[in-house]
Amino acid sequence: MKKTLILGATTNSNRYAYKAAEQLTKSGHSIIPFGIKKGTVFGKEIINEWKNFEDVDTVTMYVGPERQNQYFEKIVSIQPKRVIFNPGTENAVFQSILAKENIYYEEACTLVLLSLNEY
Repeated sequence: MKKTLILGATTNSNRYAYKAAEQLTKSGHSIIPFGIKKGTVFGKEIINEWKNFEDVDTVTMYVGPERQNQYFEKIVSIQPKRVIFNPGTENAVFQSILAKENIYYEEACTLVLLSLNEY
């Protein structure tokens, strides 16, 4: 199973980041919820301060492009195998940085990938 950092994690059950945390957990994937607000999602505390996360397979983005700049170097530094840009989070500048660092990225929906068993 794939260890997934959820960038933009939330306790708001109406948000797609919450739904992704739920489906990832149900599918047996380990999650690292990272967000700006404190709380717990599916037994995991939402982390509010960046750490040197290890063995992250996937970063799934739920933060809009205008707020991503502060995470470019941080995400590159943990060397995930891939970054998923969910709808509304697409960012050509960040995608260019990832390509230069040989980090795979895709514009996709985590929930759809999970539902199709293509995660």
